[in-house]
Amino acid sequence: MSKKGILFIVPTPIGNLADITFRAVDVLTKVTLIGAEDTRNSKKLLNHYKIETPMISYHKFNERKRVDKLLNKLQNGEDIAIISDAGTPGISDPSSIIIKEAISCGLKVEVLPGATAFIPALVVSGLNCERFQFIGFLPEKNKTRDILLESIKKNENTLIFYEAPHKLQKFFQYLFDYLGDRKISIVREISKIYETRYSSTLKKIIEEPEQIVAKGEFVIIVEGSQKSIISDSNLKNKLIKLLENGETKKTAVKLVTKETGEQKNRIYQLALELELHE
Repeated sequence: MSKKGILFIVPTPIGNLADITFRAVDVLTKVTLIGAEDTRNSKKLLNHYKIETPMISYHKFNERKRVDKLLNKLQNGEDIAIISDAGTPGISDPSSIIIKEAISCGLKVEVLPGATAFIPALVVSGLNCERFQFIGFLPEKNKTRDILLESIKKNENTLIFYEAPHKLQKFFQYLFDYLGDRKISIVREISKIYETRYSSTLKKIIEEPEQIVAKGEFVIIVEGSQKSIISDSNLKNKLIKLLENGETKKTAVKLVTKETGEQKNRIYQLALELELHE
């Protein structure tokens, strides 16, 4: 039986070119081909470390088309590396399809440890690092996004998101609408010259968007849901004040839900109880 090739998943620096392992350089030098998310961008890294291995483009728009070609090379004994523009392939970057297919074909897949943006952002956030959930980018479609946010709003683990700078304000509003006000840590341009961290809350960052320089790449760390300590009587008092000020029941429920982060159904039931006792 002829020897099969190995598929290497190789992390690359997320900003500082020095943040690469000796092993990663060794693998990239020895494989016969590198699948790169953007060959022009990756060429800078390869040139810096004098790596002359040929590259082929491998990104989300041609991933399915490339898989068969790369699998064929692996079956014929060639070792191949997959890299993304920055960080670990598969974490909000292409590679999941070829990994799945390689495993199903009985091929060996090796993932090297290395750079990823969200771990440094989590550690420096000051929020709970023991239990966390990586979400990445929110879905573009409204319904899919709403279902996701609804599913995580009671999650007590720290939540980790990626977002583009031009979408930040809408992003913060989405989170506030579903999760209520929470502590957040916003890390911009990790490991780069202009690395910056902001500690705030969702409410404050919406009210004062000028806090953030909306340029570069962002990791947003959000405090997990806190177990409810607000009594029914306190919630009813909040509803009563809003109703006395002329708000409708629907609006009062929405405002109290946003303010407290409590489940909307719970607030609605309390509003119904108030109606019954009028």
